[in-house]
Amino acid sequence: MGQTLSEPVTKKDSASCANENYLVGSSCMQGWRVDMEDAHTHLLSLPDDPKCAFFAVYDGHGGSKVSQYSGINLHKKVVGRKEFSEGNLKAAIERGFLDLDQQMRTDEETKDDVSGTTAVCVLIKEDNVFCGNAGDSRAVCSVLGAARPLSFDHKPSHEAEARRIVAAGGWVEFNRVNGNLALSRALGDFAFKNNDSKSAEEQIVTAFPDVITDKLTPDHEFIVLACDGIWDVLTNQEVVDFVREKLSEKRDPQSICEELLTRCLAPDCQMGGLGCDNMTAVIVGLLHGQSPDELFNKCSRPAVFTQNEDNSDYNGHWSTTDQGIARVINNFEDRVAVGDDDDDDNEPAPSNFHV
Repeated sequence: MGQTLSEPVTKKDSASCANENYLVGSSCMQGWRVDMEDAHTHLLSLPDDPKCAFFAVYDGHGGSKVSQYSGINLHKKVVGRKEFSEGNLKAAIERGFLDLDQQMRTDEETKDDVSGTTAVCVLIKEDNVFCGNAGDSRAVCSVLGAARPLSFDHKPSHEAEARRIVAAGGWVEFNRVNGNLALSRALGDFAFKNNDSKSAEEQIVTAFPDVITDKLTPDHEFIVLACDGIWDVLTNQEVVDFVREKLSEKRDPQSICEELLTRCLAPDCQMGGLGCDNMTAVIVGLLHGQSPDELFNKCSRPAVFTQNEDNSDYNGHWSTTDQGIARVINNFEDRVAVGDDDDDDNEPAPSNFHV
């Protein structure tokens, strides 16, 4: 936990935007931390591909330079990849993350900077959702009121992450990389990326993202992207319940984000614990070409929780109504959480997710 103030900074920087497909709101707050290190992006259409929307949250640590740089440039790197123009958006996201990380290693603005950042992004094109994630920020979708994870946290205590860390010359101590960093993938953090015998994907800390895909249906109501300042306080389902209730009251996503940040803020930080971090949230209301009132009406109906038979052994907080919920692209099946982490939402993906 970083240094904290004697009183929190509760002023919120908020924004909203909308078109026929999305009703979007965002808000960020410094909170108890000495500095604000988060960044976020919401683009209803990309300049190089107007049919593609991009949303992202970046949770910086050790400074804000890498998170701010990433917020400006990650989507450019993704759409600039040849894989993007070829229709392979998964590969474009993967290589875009690595391209951005390499660019920051040589850019005069960032090459000597010691900071790093998580990155969780959601790219939507023609009802196809691609969520790329490196770190422990998170994206969750509400499907008929049930929380469907679009990302899973990268923690040093996860077995596959620990294997990579050790193989690259690092170690895990107190559930931290080299006793220092509480997440195992990030943009920046170049001090952990100096093993010349290893590829970028194999470094102690890698920027290589996991990518989960999903197909939008009329049952998909909204997506929430947020930093761990939110997810450390509330579970996936609790966040979905909170947002859904407010949408049922015809509240706009911007004001809901603001209220969510206030809900997660700790009353004090004497113990330096939960609710004392920077906080950022982005809510993407999925309109499916209909009016916002249709979304509000959907969210006023009782949530539907059904268990998909392909994921029946997952004991987290989400469920789904259709086959093949989402594909975990990068071998989540051998990432088993170890230690005494009690947060179900922070578990690795279930072993029967499909590649």
